[in-house]
Amino acid sequence: MAAGRSPPTFLLLGAAGGGKSLLVRRLRQLSAEEPAELGEPPATLPTVGTNLTDLRLPRRVTVRELGGCMGPIWPSYYSECSALLFVVDASNPSQVSSSCIQLLSVLSAAPLASVPVLVLFNKIDLPCYMSLVEMKSLFRMQDIVSCATQPITLLETSARDGTGLADVLQWLRSTLKDPC
Repeated sequence: MAAGRSPPTFLLLGAAGGGKSLLVRRLRQLSAEEPAELGEPPATLPTVGTNLTDLRLPRRVTVRELGGCMGPIWPSYYSECSALLFVVDASNPSQVSSSCIQLLSVLSAAPLASVPVLVLFNKIDLPCYMSLVEMKSLFRMQDIVSCATQPITLLETSARDGTGLADVLQWLRSTLKDPC
């Protein structure tokens, strides 16, 4: 990274209650120089505004988490985005349609036309979660991926128990190596 240049910024978006705050805390734990055991998940509060978290992958990146209730102003942050993580609560069927609409809106934004996107179906540790197959069907992901200009990756995660988080870190690392 050149002197004076800020680290790449990854946006973390999704509906309120999807698990974004816990996800980024867990990723910070796992990306530390000496990763700690995840242990019990820390308490989180709904994000009002924005949270910035630095991760070492080993290069430093900044994850900007925007609260789900801030959807109307998300576009003001798109221009500084190097990659996008979009979190969906896979245990909340009532949120699927609104999350799909949010995702389509984000994918259609001109500043994000070539930004790599990782869609995370989170909360798979809960007994009522919808499988990746079900979520792909409900979101019509095949249609979305075929029409999108961005590369899109889908993963199932549980920020609570850590399932899939190593894959998220791997995606982040590979995205840094292959800037669009």
